[in-house]
Amino acid sequence: MTADSTYEQRYKQTVVSFFDGRTSYDNDVTIRRALPLLEMIALEPGQRVLDIATGTGIIAIAAAQAVGSTGRVTGVDFSAGMLQQARQKSDELKLRNITWLEADADYLTFEDASFDYVLCSSALVYLGDIPKALQDWYRWLKPKGKALFSGWSDQSYPAPWIIQACDRHGVALENINAPTGTPEKCRRLMEFAGFKEITIRKQQLGQYRSLEQLIGWNGTWFHPQLNPLAQLSEQQLRAITADYSQWLKEQPATNEGLWCESLAYFVAGSKLS
Repeated sequence: MTADSTYEQRYKQTVVSFFDGRTSYDNDVTIRRALPLLEMIALEPGQRVLDIATGTGIIAIAAAQAVGSTGRVTGVDFSAGMLQQARQKSDELKLRNITWLEADADYLTFEDASFDYVLCSSALVYLGDIPKALQDWYRWLKPKGKALFSGWSDQSYPAPWIIQACDRHGVALENINAPTGTPEKCRRLMEFAGFKEITIRKQQLGQYRSLEQLIGWNGTWFHPQLNPLAQLSEQQLRAITADYSQWLKEQPATNEGLWCESLAYFVAGSKLS
């Protein structure tokens, strides 16, 4: 086993464990950052939809209700804990047109021209090979089908602040949001995969947060290719997290707290033929 494959396994297990532990995932923020993707399309009865990294099924369940009993939705996630919540919700709604699939999105396979829509909310950057993933989605779409994903600006909290703290200690971190961190990058990715008629919507979902809410970073860092923090000693990591907290305490704040940007990009592209 190579060092790269060992890191990939550890990274994915860390991500799975993180999401398995989120037993109260659905809230105003998680819903507001997911459903705008559905607002960019017009689902019709009988259509087939693939929801990648479905989580608790926020998009998949809404899509299943829209496509009706003659349609079909496949919700994929590698977190058993997230899928358990999704299944419970769909069972309570007595939805029978959803297939829940526990799988790693990096290794999905479907027949060409299987879906009218492929959607992925806030999770594209977790994949190991984003260009390949988008090319796969393109193949899986029927002619006139659409792929949609959402992501965050590369200046969205807390990544830039954590990167700055690490930089002050000589540790270089790559922003996980960098591949989709600007509208231009999102557009280039979609064009490279073959998509046309690309549209991008922006929505600021940021908010003010109190210092108490912000200073609790514990040194966790998700990145599909590299996490240099995992190589540090406990002493080194404590020094960086302490630096991060101290820097936050020194920032000018309003009565509402510190502003934390969460600028979302909602991206759609069409397969014209």
